[in-house]
Amino acid sequence: MKAKHDITGLEDIKLLVDEFYTLVRNDELLAPIFLFRLNTHWEPHLEKMYSFWNAALFGVKGYTGNPFAKHATMPVDGAHFERWLSLFLGTVDTYFEGPVAEDAKLRAQIMAANFERRIEGLKGSDKITLV
Repeated sequence: MKAKHDITGLEDIKLLVDEFYTLVRNDELLAPIFLFRLNTHWEPHLEKMYSFWNAALFGVKGYTGNPFAKHATMPVDGAHFERWLSLFLGTVDTYFEGPVAEDAKLRAQIMAANFERRIEGLKGSDKITLV
């Protein structure tokens, strides 16, 4: 394996996203949810994730969407977020090191905590706020 370097641009983001979702597709807890939601739509999802992380880490315009809205109705709980985060952090640590890699991990931790908190808050409610 070659030496690790920091996340420097879109090619590194593609590696991160592709390797992460390979793990997700093979994970016994996460795969059923992602396969049900994405089934034959993996390529558009990956393209959206490239844009998302490029915008988040480098401020590159191009991402549009509401990430929480896509997740609000998923049948997930704390165990799912814990696994998602573990796989994401592990993927970053496997391939990268440096300030941008650390920023990616911090952003993933914040996103997972916020999504989990918001989804938990919606349980038992007949209203879903998507914004």
